[in-house]
Amino acid sequence: MRFLFVCGGSAGHINPALAVAGRLRELCPDAAFMFAGAGRVLERRLIPAAGFELTNITVTGLRRGVSPADIRHNLMTLRNLSVAKKESRELLENFRPDVVFGTGGYVCWPVLREAARMGIPTATHESNAVPGLTTKMLSGYVDKAMVAFPSVGEHYKRPERVVLTGTPVREDFLQMTREEAKRKLGLTGKPLAVSFWGSLGADNMNSMMADFIRLNAASGAMLHLHATGNGETGLDKMRERLDRIHVSGLPQWETVQAYIDNMGPVMTAADLILCRAGASTLAEITALGRACVLVPSPNVTNDQQTKNARELEKAGGAVVLTESECTGKKLYDAACSLIEDKKRLEAMEKASRALGVPDACDRIAGEILNLIHK
Repeated sequence: MRFLFVCGGSAGHINPALAVAGRLRELCPDAAFMFAGAGRVLERRLIPAAGFELTNITVTGLRRGVSPADIRHNLMTLRNLSVAKKESRELLENFRPDVVFGTGGYVCWPVLREAARMGIPTATHESNAVPGLTTKMLSGYVDKAMVAFPSVGEHYKRPERVVLTGTPVREDFLQMTREEAKRKLGLTGKPLAVSFWGSLGADNMNSMMADFIRLNAASGAMLHLHATGNGETGLDKMRERLDRIHVSGLPQWETVQAYIDNMGPVMTAADLILCRAGASTLAEITALGRACVLVPSPNVTNDQQTKNARELEKAGGAVVLTESECTGKKLYDAACSLIEDKKRLEAMEKASRALGVPDACDRIAGEILNLIHK
C-alpha cells in the first residue's frame, strides 16, 4: 500500500498527520509513505525527523487584507495555483498513492482536489471546532471528512461523508498515569501547574507570566513549570523581565525553560495546564483528562481558538480568559483557586476526559484503510 499525507505548515496540522502515519506504519510495515508540504520550516524539521519522505508543492495561501502587499501576495497565490496543480498531478502520477489524506492548510487544496479528479480515494481531517477554509472547500470532493467536534459537519457540503473521530495524540501522552509521570520527573509534594503559549512564544503572555512567576515564587502555592518558547531568545527576555521586577533567583518549585521537549510526560504529570486553545493541544488535554485555564490566541483565522476553547468550557473542563482581560495576577489567582478546590478540579478533569478520544489515531487509520479496501 502507498499512503500520501498532505499537511499545512503548523504543528496543529503536522502532528496529527504524523501520529496517523506512525500508526499506519505499525499496521502496514511494508507500505510506502510520502508527505507533501509547502516548504515551511516546521514541515522541513518535523516530518523528516519522524522518518518520512517530504516533497514540496509550490503553493501559497490567501491573505484577507486589502493592503497593496496583500493584493500582490494574492495575485502571486493565483499564479501559483496553476503551478501547484501541475506539480500535484506529477506527484500523484509518480508516487501512485492508494489514498491521499490531508489535515488542513492551503497545500491540501491542489493535491487532494487533483487526487479526487484522478479517482484516487481521498480523506481530510479537521481538528478545530469550526472548519478551516481548505477542509471546508474540499468537503464536496473527498470520500471521507473526519472531524474532531460533532458540530463541524454542519458546515460541510456532504454531511453523509462526515465521520467523528477526534484528533490523534502522540503515544507518549497515553503511556503513564499521573503518579507514574510525577515519579519519573521527580515531582513530589505540591500540585503541578504547567504553562506554555506556543513554540514561537507569545510575547504578551510571557510578559504576564513574569508576574505569575513572581507571585508563585513568593507564595510557593504550587510547583510551576513554564516554557517561554522562541528558544534562547524567549528565555533571555523572560530573565530580563524577572530582573526588572526584582526576581533575582527562582526557588526550587519554579522552573522556567525555553521548551518542554518531553511534553507527553509533563502534561501527564500536570494537575493544571495554562495554555492556548489550539486543536491539537486540546486533544492532548482531553485525552489525558486534565483541567486547564485557556487563553485563546486572538491572532488566528476565524477566531478558531476561541471557538475551540468555548467547546471545552461549555462541557465544564476549562476556565477561559481572553487575552485582553488577562493579567499575570488574574492567571495566578485562577490557578490558585482551582488547585485549592480539589472537588472542582476533579469535576473539570472528569468533564475534560469525557470529551477526549484516546483512540482517535486508530479510528482515523481504520477509516483510511477502509477507503483502500473499498
